[in-house]
Amino acid sequence: MANTPYTDNHGGTDVAPPPANTKIIWRTFIILCIITAFEFLIAFTMKAGYLRVSIFVGMTIIKAFYIVGEFMHLKHEVKSLIWFILLPVIFVMWLLLALMYEGGSIFMSR
Repeated sequence: MANTPYTDNHGGTDVAPPPANTKIIWRTFIILCIITAFEFLIAFTMKAGYLRVSIFVGMTIIKAFYIVGEFMHLKHEVKSLIWFILLPVIFVMWLLLALMYEGGSIFMSR
């Protein structure tokens, strides 16, 4: 007897189908669309400057953490694993900011 999604390995038909995760997928889609729409709004209404770049970087980091948490299932892990991944990312971002700041000051002094 061929197994269908509604039968178990012993031929019984009392096994329920797995629950659909469409509600979670749509919620994630809507949240990411709202953040992206806000980014487009900022891009077309604000003039170029440090504030606009800071908002873009901040929102990109928020979207990245949300994507990693949802699609890579990191938010369901133990807290020690989350901090083990998060702390090096924070230090690398700090290093990049420090290097860009120092690199900019070299060009400003000439």
